[in-house]
Amino acid sequence: MRHSTAMGRKSWRHLSAACAAVALAIAGAPAAATEVPPPQIPSAYPFEDHYVEVLGARMHYVDEGEGPVILMLHGNPTWSYIWRNVIPYLTPQARVIAVDNIGFGRSDKPDIDYTFADQSRYIDGFIEAMGLTDITLVVHDWGSALGLHYAARHEDNVRGVAFMEAIVAPAMPTSYATLPPQWADFFRAMRDPASGHEFVVVQNGFVNQVIPGNVVRELTDAEMDFYREPFPTEDTRVPALVWPNQIPIDGEPADVVAVVEAYNAWLAQTDVPKLHLYASPGALNPPMVAEWLAANVPNIETAFIGQGLHYVQEDQPEAIGRAIADWFRRLPD
Repeated sequence: MRHSTAMGRKSWRHLSAACAAVALAIAGAPAAATEVPPPQIPSAYPFEDHYVEVLGARMHYVDEGEGPVILMLHGNPTWSYIWRNVIPYLTPQARVIAVDNIGFGRSDKPDIDYTFADQSRYIDGFIEAMGLTDITLVVHDWGSALGLHYAARHEDNVRGVAFMEAIVAPAMPTSYATLPPQWADFFRAMRDPASGHEFVVVQNGFVNQVIPGNVVRELTDAEMDFYREPFPTEDTRVPALVWPNQIPIDGEPADVVAVVEAYNAWLAQTDVPKLHLYASPGALNPPMVAEWLAANVPNIETAFIGQGLHYVQEDQPEAIGRAIADWFRRLPD
């Protein structure tokens, strides 16, 4: 399958629906129909830039507020910008740190492979370099895998985990046979050296099409400019192509399969407090995934945040911020 620039917003909304269908096929219920709201969501990124050296490269982060630490981890192909309208709801009671994954946002782009293992080493190194302790993780998309992988290995340093649109059971694609045709085609295309490179690296398709196609409202030109900022040239877009190739399908990549299985096993048995935020219809985590998690994961709360697809922070920042703030306020010391 070869993508072209003619592949527009409608095509990627079909892909969003297919993503929801993946999880719903496992969970067993249809997504609710909703109407498009008219939210007024600020586009500004009103934070001071901070940098710390990790493994010989600079990682960029936001550092706002005082108190116990909340660490926000983003996914593909976003950066700390996606948390901009959630952060203010949390700073009255916490020190909120939102880091840019290596190769993303305003972090450096060193000469590495940008695999999950690489990204995890940099997140581990960031936490160590910053001396962060008693962390509450707030995670999304691939940030969920990075955060849960860290939590499963460092439970004594994790106070709680809040996650949304996450790579968790039962919402994980495990084989091409169980994927809807659109998603199977998409991941095969991403794994094809020609079509994956063309769509992500040449066309900047993850930013130009996948992000706006997975947000209910229309993103403004200013917001799209912020999302394009980290990827001005083809070579800077390579990290965004690696992530879809790290999705565990049919047992590959084997190391990521092992990681995802391990942190999901941890999630199913640990008493660390958890909050799952979900939207309707959602994408990776529609309402029936939330029901499954509530029934199968200990010490978890669920919070419905309203209408959204995958990049829910762009549709429901207030609901996300208020839900996390309420849950965080009640966490045991």
